[in-house]
Amino acid sequence: MGRYVARRLLQMIPVFIGSTLLIFLMMYVLPGDPVRTAMGDQQFDPAIVASIKKDLGLDQPVLLQYWHYMTNLVQGDFGTQISSGREISDVISEAFPVTLRLTLFAFTFVTLVGLGLGIVAGLKPDTLRDRGLLLLTLVLVSMPSFVLGILLQWVALEYGGDTFKATVTDSTNFSELLLPATVLAALSLAYVARLTRTSVAENLRADYMRTAVAKGLPRRRIIGVHLMRNSMIPVVTFLGIEIGNLMTGAIVTESIFNVRGVGIEIYEALLRREGATVVGIASLIVLIYLATSLIVDLLYAVLDPRIRYA
Repeated sequence: MGRYVARRLLQMIPVFIGSTLLIFLMMYVLPGDPVRTAMGDQQFDPAIVASIKKDLGLDQPVLLQYWHYMTNLVQGDFGTQISSGREISDVISEAFPVTLRLTLFAFTFVTLVGLGLGIVAGLKPDTLRDRGLLLLTLVLVSMPSFVLGILLQWVALEYGGDTFKATVTDSTNFSELLLPATVLAALSLAYVARLTRTSVAENLRADYMRTAVAKGLPRRRIIGVHLMRNSMIPVVTFLGIEIGNLMTGAIVTESIFNVRGVGIEIYEALLRREGATVVGIASLIVLIYLATSLIVDLLYAVLDPRIRYA
């Protein structure tokens, strides 16, 4: 197991470099000039613009710029925003906890509700509650997040009173994050519920389940140990990837509910062509993807003792 973890950690290095390089190149080829965008509509002297680019290193070849950026990033220096002059690390330290709080709230909602609905429907397939779950998840999958967000905002304004807020004014207040977390979790909840339902229904008909029943084992042990551990393997895989998807999918949700997280920062950085801000935030999200992927692989051995890593 130790060798496997060490090998996976070494494999993360080229994946991280390749991901950040791709994002860096995508920002480089975008039309627009971050220096001129920062200067706004005022008149500018081309010589001054060229001098600023030289000071920032933007006149160098793109691969050399990437090398300097990664060298500074390893030392903990994310760079400075051109438009505001703020340290990007300060921007991330303010915005990242907000998105992380919203993501964890949504992920908890997805895990508890999605698994619960999927298990209830999977234990009794082809029944009324099973068809009801499939209909509910179909509605959630087909409804765009911005439509659901606006609909919940209208409900909050009409009937929410002081309990539900249509916009977020305090990101540390979990009651105000309830609506955006629900919108963010809706699509993932539908997929988790469907995946859990299918996995439970399939394993319920497996040979080892009939053997467990024939042995006379208690129903609680049959379902809680034999059925659930085998049914959760594909669900855990999906949930591990979904943490990163929830963070990247928060851009629309944060803009609807006025949540000042990394989604808003990425959106505004794209408008200003602030490539360093986008790459810095994306680098943290890539690291989260890699870490959750490793944790999911290690959980396989916990759920299924037959899985061992040499």
